Amino acid sequence: MKAIVIYDSIFGNTEQIAQAIGNTLGSQDEVGLFRVGNIRPEQLKGSELILVGSPTRGFRPTKPITVFLDRIPVDGIKGVKVAAFDTRISLDDINSPVLRFFVRIFGYAAKPIADRLKKKGGELAVPPEGFYVKASEGPLKEGELDRAANWARQIKGLL
Repeated sequence: MKAIVIYDSIFGNTEQIAQAIGNTLGSQDEVGLFRVGNIRPEQLKGSELILVGSPTRGFRPTKPITVFLDRIPVDGIKGVKVAAFDTRISLDDINSPVLRFFVRIFGYAAKPIADRLKKKGGELAVPPEGFYVKASEGPLKEGELDRAANWARQIKGLL
């Protein structure tokens, strides 16, 4: 299997999740793990699986992730299995009722990533997934790295 995991990370939490996913999917020969600034859309050719993750910033993925996804040509990943993930704060951990209200309306980064991947021809392997941090800068909540590995195993089992 040729898989690529692309991520952006601000405080290191999304990077940890991406590494757990990549390590679970296979060896370095089978799985490429790239920070978004270190990969170009043309490097996606020949991939069987593409996973993209970002921290949630202002209810969206980071700008570098959005720019990268926008640069993929229309049908550039046609027929490729794709999956999207993000890191986020749980609604239960948001103290502000106003912020909780906005999160319920605008959501998190994984869904817009999945939507962009589908627009470029990707076939969603699983619904978008979020992994939880304790606060805006992290750290990850207990058990999230294991949950990321389990999510990757689920995806791998579908291929």
